[in-house]
Order: sequence, then structure tokens, then C-alpha cells
Amino acid sequence: MSFWVILKIALKALNRNKIRSILTMLGIIIGVAAVIAMVSLGAGAQKQVQEEIAAMGTNTLQVWTGSMRSFGARGGSGSMNTLTAEDFDAILAECPTVKAVSPSVSTMSQVVFGNQNWSSRLEGYNEQLPDLRSWKVVQGSFFDASQVKAAARVAVLGQTVVNELFSGGDPIGQTIRIKNLPFQVIGVLDKKGYNAWGRDQDDVIMTPYTTVQKKFQKGVMYVQSGVVGAVSARATYAAQEQITELLRQRHKLTAMQENDFTVRNLSEIAEAAEATNRIMTGLLASIAAVSLLVGGIGIMNIMLVAVSERTREIGIRMAIGARPGHVRIQFLSESIALCTMGGILGLALGVGSAVGISQLMGWPTLVSPNSIIISIVFSAAIGIFFGYYPAHKAAAMDPIEALRYE
Repeated sequence: MSFWVILKIALKALNRNKIRSILTMLGIIIGVAAVIAMVSLGAGAQKQVQEEIAAMGTNTLQVWTGSMRSFGARGGSGSMNTLTAEDFDAILAECPTVKAVSPSVSTMSQVVFGNQNWSSRLEGYNEQLPDLRSWKVVQGSFFDASQVKAAARVAVLGQTVVNELFSGGDPIGQTIRIKNLPFQVIGVLDKKGYNAWGRDQDDVIMTPYTTVQKKFQKGVMYVQSGVVGAVSARATYAAQEQITELLRQRHKLTAMQENDFTVRNLSEIAEAAEATNRIMTGLLASIAAVSLLVGGIGIMNIMLVAVSERTREIGIRMAIGARPGHVRIQFLSESIALCTMGGILGLALGVGSAVGISQLMGWPTLVSPNSIIISIVFSAAIGIFFGYYPAHKAAAMDPIEALRYE
């Protein structure tokens, strides 16, 4: 018999007991839907982590001041004032795996334009920041090296600050006041959105770090942190070692002394986050796959019932010339049809659930083509695995005994 004839016979047999067939498929539908939804959530979370790391800048390391210890109590990262702009100049000059650096200082400040005001983060960098953090300037331009050297009062605004102060107007060339000091707006940054910790990255005002030091930190020359760009992603690990060794030399630390700074490799953070997401996705998918196993057992149970109910039919088929292989294929095709239809319906339900979760709860989801293909193939495989024993039992019947069955 051809494939289409076998399929037609299988669907006709399943159609005799519609309610039973639907209830049997329900286990497969729920199992596939759960697997699709869980894998989509895990893939979405992993993609979000990758985007967050990319938003911080590719091949990037962050250098922070260390933790001060006073009378046995540690003040936390950033409580020591040990980093200077000269440290970052030395990193760029003496670390061969480093291609760009920017010192960083920051403070909160009230900014005013006309009758509008807004409290935002004031962050100071040098001219290399857009390349380090892959942050484009969509209007105007970023400040240059001469403006950094001169501690110029120029500002580049994030999208949130622009929306709050200018209400859709053009901010380029306008003068804003930061702590009663006039600053000229020379650029607007591209939208970055919220990071994984819920902070609005667009609520920022960027100026030369020298300006922040001289105008808002009373001439203090230390910096709170810095951004370092390595020549490649693989080079970040070598850069981390080179920076650590160089800063220990510059800060004259002995072998017994702890680092008075912290070097964070964003590649390590990304890899750790992705590994965690993979484990969680696998765990969730494994739990959801239990539903598929239960559904497969249900398939086997119903097919055994079907074999028992259709014993005389099997006997008649064999009496008029059907071979055991034909009977086996008949019942196996019914099992595969049940699982495949359940898989398709479960796929639709799973994709719909993933989209619904994303819209209602704001969680990131990503439905990959691979998960769709694997779900359908796995559903058919369950039909074969759990349907084989009932099909084999039907094919092994004695035609005479089957015809006698009441």
C-alpha cells in the first residue's frame, strides 16, 4: 500500500472515536507546548544577556577602584581612590592587547533647560567612549580629544534626557544648565534601553571626564573607574592579566598586598550568564518533557485498547491476505498520526504561549526553528516508540483465534 492509502486508513480509524483520539492527543499537545514555551523563554533570556553585554561594548573590560578596609570593615568596590587617568594612559601604552581606553567619573546632577528640569546621571569619559561601548551618536557629534584636554563644557545627551527636556525639539546647539553651569549640547546618543538590572541607560548626560573632575569634584584628579577595549574577544583574558600586573606595579603593591582595584572581564560575565541560562533551559525543558513521556504512555495504552477492540477486524484482514507486516504498519501509522497531529497542535499552542508570556509579562522569548523541527520529529518518534508494542501485538495474532474473539 502507498503512504497516502495507509494515512487515509489510519485517519479513518481514529475518526471512529473522535473524543478518545482528542483526549489521547492532549498529553502530546501539552508536552510539546510546554517544551516549546520553556525553551523559548530560555533562548530569549540568553539573547537578552548577549544584547546586554553587546550594549556595554564588545571585547570590553571594566576597571574599578578597590575596596577600602577600615577597622576590619570593608567599604565595598569603589571606596578607594587609587585610579588616575594616567593609569589608563599607561594601560593603553604598555598593554599590547589593549586598543582603546577611557577613564570614567560620574555623579548625579539636576539639569535645567528653560522651564524644564530633570535629575540624571552625569558621566565623564574621553573621546573613545562611543567606540568602546558601540554607542552611536545619532545627532551632532561626540566631544573630541581637544575638548577633553580643555575640560570644555559640552554635553552629549541620552534619549531619555532629550525627551524630558526638549519634548521632541532639536537639542543640538542649545544651552542647558548643570548645577548652574552652562553646557552646550553637541550630540544625542542612540537609544540603548534598559539593562538587565532595570537601569535606564538612556537617562545619561556625557561630558569630558576632565570637566566633571574640575567643575563638579572640586579638582579631585582620581577616577572612579574606566573602560578598556581589547583587540579581540579572546584577547580580553590576556588583557586582564596585563592590566592587573601593570596596575600592581604602578601602585607599588607588594606580593602580600591585595589589589586596590578590580578588573572585570565582560566576556567572563557573558559566558557565566549563558552557561546558567543553558542549564536552566535544559532543566525546564526536561521537566516539560515529562509531559511528553506521560503522553506517550497514554498513546500506548489507547493503542492496546484499540487492538483489543479490533481483534476480529485484524483476523478478517489476515484471513483475506493481509500479512503481519501490513497489520503492524496499520496500527503503527495510527500511533504516529496521533502523535504528529498532537505535536502540530502543541507547537501552535507553545508558540502562542511564548508570545502571550512576552506580551503580558514582558519576559523575552525567542522561538527558534530548531526547536520547532525537533518537537515535530520528537512527537513522531514517540508515536513510533510507544506505538510499536501494540502494533507488534496486533501483527502477532493468530488469525483463527482472532476470528473467534467476541
